[in-house]
Amino acid sequence: MAKAKKPNRYVRLIETIFHSHYKPGAVEVDFERHEIEATANKLGITLPKNQGDAIYSLRYRIRLPDSIRSLAPAGREWIIRAAGRSKYRFALVAEWSVVPNPNWSAIKVPDSTPGLIEKYALSDEQALLAKLRYNRLIDIFTGVTCYSLQNHLRTTVANMGQVETDEIYVGVDRFGAHYVIPIQAKGGRDKLSVVQIEQDLALAAEKFPALV
Repeated sequence: MAKAKKPNRYVRLIETIFHSHYKPGAVEVDFERHEIEATANKLGITLPKNQGDAIYSLRYRIRLPDSIRSLAPAGREWIIRAAGRSKYRFALVAEWSVVPNPNWSAIKVPDSTPGLIEKYALSDEQALLAKLRYNRLIDIFTGVTCYSLQNHLRTTVANMGQVETDEIYVGVDRFGAHYVIPIQAKGGRDKLSVVQIEQDLALAAEKFPALV
Protein backbone atom coordinates (compact mmCIF):
# COMPACT_ATOMS: atom_id res chain seq x y z
CA MET A 1 0.00 0.00 0.00
CA ALA A 2 1.20 3.51 -0.77
CA LYS A 3 2.20 5.54 2.24
CA ALA A 4 0.07 8.57 3.12
CA LYS A 5 1.69 11.76 1.93
CA LYS A 6 3.17 13.74 4.80
CA PRO A 7 2.20 17.41 5.10
CA ASN A 8 4.95 19.69 3.83
CA ARG A 9 7.06 21.50 6.41
CA TYR A 10 5.33 24.84 5.89
CA VAL A 11 1.94 23.30 6.67
CA ARG A 12 3.30 21.54 9.78
CA LEU A 13 4.89 24.76 11.07
CA ILE A 14 1.81 26.95 10.62
CA GLU A 15 -0.55 24.22 11.89
CA THR A 16 1.47 23.81 15.09
CA ILE A 17 1.67 27.56 15.67
CA PHE A 18 -2.10 27.92 15.21
CA HIS A 19 -3.00 25.17 17.67
CA SER A 20 -0.53 26.47 20.24
CA HIS A 21 -2.59 29.69 20.49
CA TYR A 22 -6.12 28.64 19.55
CA LYS A 23 -8.84 28.65 22.22
CA PRO A 24 -12.30 27.14 21.50
CA GLY A 25 -14.64 29.77 20.08
CA ALA A 26 -11.84 32.16 19.09
CA VAL A 27 -12.33 34.17 15.89
CA GLU A 28 -8.78 35.60 15.87
CA VAL A 29 -5.47 33.95 16.69
CA ASP A 30 -2.34 36.11 16.84
CA PHE A 31 1.25 34.96 16.36
CA GLU A 32 4.65 36.41 15.49
CA ARG A 33 7.23 35.53 12.88
CA HIS A 34 9.92 34.57 15.41
CA GLU A 35 7.73 31.61 16.44
CA ILE A 36 8.65 29.85 13.21
CA GLU A 37 12.20 29.19 14.39
CA ALA A 38 11.14 27.92 17.83
CA THR A 39 8.46 25.69 16.29
CA ALA A 40 10.88 24.30 13.69
CA ASN A 41 13.33 23.35 16.46
CA LYS A 42 10.52 21.72 18.42
CA LEU A 43 9.38 19.64 15.42
CA GLY A 44 12.88 18.88 14.17
CA ILE A 45 12.21 20.66 10.88
CA THR A 46 14.98 22.26 8.85
CA LEU A 47 14.16 25.92 8.64
CA PRO A 48 13.54 27.41 5.21
CA LYS A 49 16.16 30.00 4.22
CA ASN A 50 13.39 32.55 3.93
CA GLN A 51 11.29 32.00 7.05
CA GLY A 52 8.63 34.37 5.79
CA ASP A 53 8.01 32.06 2.83
CA ALA A 54 6.30 29.58 5.17
CA ILE A 55 3.71 32.21 6.07
CA TYR A 56 3.47 33.53 2.50
CA SER A 57 2.74 30.05 1.12
CA LEU A 58 -0.14 29.43 3.55
CA ARG A 59 -1.55 32.88 2.92
CA TYR A 60 -1.56 32.73 -0.86
CA ARG A 61 -0.62 29.34 -2.32
CA ILE A 62 -1.41 26.38 -0.08
CA ARG A 63 -4.75 25.56 1.56
CA LEU A 64 -4.73 25.67 5.34
CA PRO A 65 -4.69 22.14 6.81
CA ASP A 66 -7.94 20.36 7.65
CA SER A 67 -7.24 20.60 11.40
CA ILE A 68 -7.57 24.40 11.08
CA ARG A 69 -10.27 24.53 8.40
CA SER A 70 -12.50 22.16 10.39
CA LEU A 71 -12.68 24.75 13.18
CA ALA A 72 -14.53 27.19 10.92
CA PRO A 73 -18.34 27.01 10.96
CA ALA A 74 -20.29 26.59 7.72
CA GLY A 75 -19.94 29.58 5.40
CA ARG A 76 -16.76 30.85 7.07
CA GLU A 77 -13.05 30.23 6.64
CA TRP A 78 -9.71 31.03 8.27
CA ILE A 79 -7.28 33.42 6.60
CA ILE A 80 -3.92 34.83 7.74
CA ARG A 81 -3.74 38.62 7.89
CA ALA A 82 -0.73 40.81 8.54
CA ALA A 83 -1.08 42.52 11.92
CA GLY A 84 2.00 44.76 11.98
CA ARG A 85 5.73 44.33 11.48
CA SER A 86 6.53 40.59 11.78
CA LYS A 87 3.09 40.03 13.34
CA TYR A 88 0.23 37.97 11.90
CA ARG A 89 -3.33 37.02 12.74
CA PHE A 90 -5.50 34.05 11.82
CA ALA A 91 -8.98 35.54 11.29
CA LEU A 92 -12.35 33.87 10.75
CA VAL A 93 -14.11 35.53 7.79
CA ALA A 94 -16.96 34.86 5.38
CA GLU A 95 -16.04 32.14 2.88
CA TRP A 96 -15.66 33.33 -0.70
CA SER A 97 -13.74 32.85 -3.92
CA VAL A 98 -13.11 34.87 -7.06
CA VAL A 99 -14.04 32.82 -10.13
CA PRO A 100 -15.55 33.78 -13.50
CA ASN A 101 -19.34 33.71 -13.59
CA PRO A 102 -20.29 31.05 -16.18
CA ASN A 103 -23.63 32.81 -16.78
CA TRP A 104 -21.98 35.94 -18.16
CA SER A 105 -21.06 36.22 -21.82
CA ALA A 106 -17.40 36.76 -22.73
CA ILE A 107 -16.38 40.14 -24.15
CA LYS A 108 -14.13 39.41 -27.11
CA VAL A 109 -11.12 41.71 -27.41
CA PRO A 110 -8.57 41.30 -30.23
CA ASP A 111 -5.16 40.44 -28.73
CA SER A 112 -2.81 43.39 -29.31
CA THR A 113 0.08 42.00 -27.24
CA PRO A 114 3.31 42.38 -29.29
CA GLY A 115 4.74 39.02 -30.31
CA LEU A 116 8.17 39.92 -28.87
CA ILE A 117 6.61 40.53 -25.45
CA GLU A 118 4.82 37.18 -25.48
CA LYS A 119 7.99 35.43 -26.65
CA TYR A 120 10.25 36.80 -23.92
CA ALA A 121 7.92 37.16 -20.91
CA LEU A 122 9.73 35.40 -18.07
CA SER A 123 6.69 34.22 -16.12
CA ASP A 124 2.92 33.64 -16.39
CA GLU A 125 2.43 36.64 -14.15
CA GLN A 126 4.52 38.94 -16.35
CA ALA A 127 2.74 37.71 -19.46
CA LEU A 128 -0.66 38.38 -17.88
CA LEU A 129 0.31 41.90 -16.77
CA ALA A 130 1.57 42.60 -20.30
CA LYS A 131 -1.74 41.46 -21.83
CA LEU A 132 -3.65 43.72 -19.46
CA ARG A 133 -1.44 46.65 -20.43
CA TYR A 134 -1.22 46.26 -24.21
CA ASN A 135 -4.89 45.38 -24.65
CA ARG A 136 -6.01 48.14 -22.27
CA LEU A 137 -8.24 45.65 -20.48
CA ILE A 138 -8.36 47.74 -17.30
CA ASP A 139 -9.73 50.69 -19.32
CA ILE A 140 -12.34 48.48 -20.99
CA PHE A 141 -13.40 46.86 -17.73
CA THR A 142 -13.65 50.09 -15.69
CA GLY A 143 -14.65 52.60 -18.38
CA VAL A 144 -11.80 54.80 -17.11
CA THR A 145 -8.69 55.85 -19.07
CA CYS A 146 -5.87 54.12 -17.15
CA TYR A 147 -2.07 54.14 -17.13
CA SER A 148 0.41 51.82 -15.47
CA LEU A 149 2.14 53.74 -12.68
CA GLN A 150 4.43 51.11 -11.14
CA ASN A 151 5.11 47.39 -11.20
CA HIS A 152 5.60 45.33 -8.05
CA LEU A 153 5.08 48.12 -5.56
CA ARG A 154 6.43 46.99 -2.19
CA THR A 155 5.76 49.25 0.78
CA THR A 156 4.50 49.24 4.35
CA VAL A 157 0.95 49.93 5.48
CA ALA A 158 -0.11 50.90 9.01
CA ASN A 159 -1.22 47.93 11.15
CA MET A 160 -0.23 45.51 8.36
CA GLY A 161 3.50 45.86 7.83
CA GLN A 162 4.99 45.12 4.41
CA VAL A 163 2.65 44.58 1.46
CA GLU A 164 3.25 44.12 -2.26
CA THR A 165 1.01 44.79 -5.24
CA ASP A 166 1.82 43.41 -8.70
CA GLU A 167 0.95 46.64 -10.50
CA ILE A 168 -0.63 50.01 -9.77
CA TYR A 169 -2.70 51.85 -12.37
CA VAL A 170 -3.94 55.43 -12.13
CA GLY A 171 -6.81 56.67 -14.24
CA VAL A 172 -9.08 59.60 -15.06
CA ASP A 173 -12.73 59.50 -16.11
CA ARG A 174 -14.66 61.86 -18.38
CA PHE A 175 -15.63 64.01 -15.40
CA GLY A 176 -12.00 64.51 -14.35
CA ALA A 177 -12.12 62.23 -11.30
CA HIS A 178 -8.81 60.41 -10.59
CA TYR A 179 -8.63 56.71 -9.68
CA VAL A 180 -6.06 54.30 -8.27
CA ILE A 181 -6.42 50.65 -9.29
CA PRO A 182 -4.22 47.98 -7.70
CA ILE A 183 -3.71 44.81 -9.76
CA GLN A 184 -2.90 41.25 -8.68
CA ALA A 185 -1.85 38.81 -11.41
CA LYS A 186 -2.05 35.06 -10.86
CA GLY A 187 -0.52 32.32 -12.98
CA GLY A 188 -0.29 28.54 -12.72
CA ARG A 189 -2.03 27.16 -9.64
CA ASP A 190 -1.99 30.43 -7.67
CA LYS A 191 -5.36 31.88 -6.72
CA LEU A 192 -6.44 35.34 -5.66
CA SER A 193 -6.78 35.61 -1.88
CA VAL A 194 -9.09 37.85 0.13
CA VAL A 195 -5.96 38.82 2.08
CA GLN A 196 -4.45 40.40 -1.03
CA ILE A 197 -7.64 42.34 -1.78
CA GLU A 198 -7.71 43.69 1.79
CA GLN A 199 -4.05 44.69 1.53
CA ASP A 200 -4.55 46.37 -1.86
CA LEU A 201 -7.49 48.40 -0.56
CA ALA A 202 -5.50 49.46 2.51
CA LEU A 203 -2.45 50.36 0.40
CA ALA A 204 -4.51 52.44 -2.04
CA ALA A 205 -6.30 54.26 0.79
CA GLU A 206 -3.08 55.07 2.65
CA LYS A 207 -0.75 55.95 -0.24
CA PHE A 208 -3.31 57.59 -2.55
CA PRO A 209 -5.93 59.07 -0.18
CA ALA A 210 -7.18 61.68 -2.66
CA LEU A 211 -7.96 59.16 -5.41
CA VAL A 212 -11.08 57.05 -5.91
